[in-house]
Amino acid sequence: MADEIINRIANSALITIDLEDYYPGGERRVIDIKDWLYEGLVLREKEFRTYIKSHDWAQYHDQFIGLTCSTDAIIPAWAYMLITTQLDPFAKRVILGDSEALESAIYQDIINNLDIAEFENKPIIIKGCSKKPVPKNAYLFLTSRLLPIAKSIMYGEACSSVPLYKKK
Repeated sequence: MADEIINRIANSALITIDLEDYYPGGERRVIDIKDWLYEGLVLREKEFRTYIKSHDWAQYHDQFIGLTCSTDAIIPAWAYMLITTQLDPFAKRVILGDSEALESAIYQDIINNLDIAEFENKPIIIKGCSKKPVPKNAYLFLTSRLLPIAKSIMYGEACSSVPLYKKK
């Protein structure tokens, strides 16, 4: 008679969190404002405001937007603020930064709003591999959020996890 195979992982209190499960749908777009500047380098307020006023902001409906300038231009804070006043009625989220910074900001919002009560005093594995573009910062945000309440935190898969933290 063969010994029965018991899946100890399935029977444990271990909780796996896959950040990919929280990946929000929606188009992401980075707007490079260099083309809105004189010779790509100088912000002329009058022309800039004219461009802002005439631009079709509705095209960014339900999108996540990153604002950037790829040239060495010195852009005053008010310029990005002015753009945001136009984008805000349409976009899901507006940040200053590239696509990586945008994904990071999106995940920071998600993790900050995550109900973590179910993870209290539980051993947690944060799954590492994903097919969607989960930013590395998301793993740090989640770890920081779980530290005060988790019994333990590991990274990877249940069969080969890396221990990170254990409550003393």
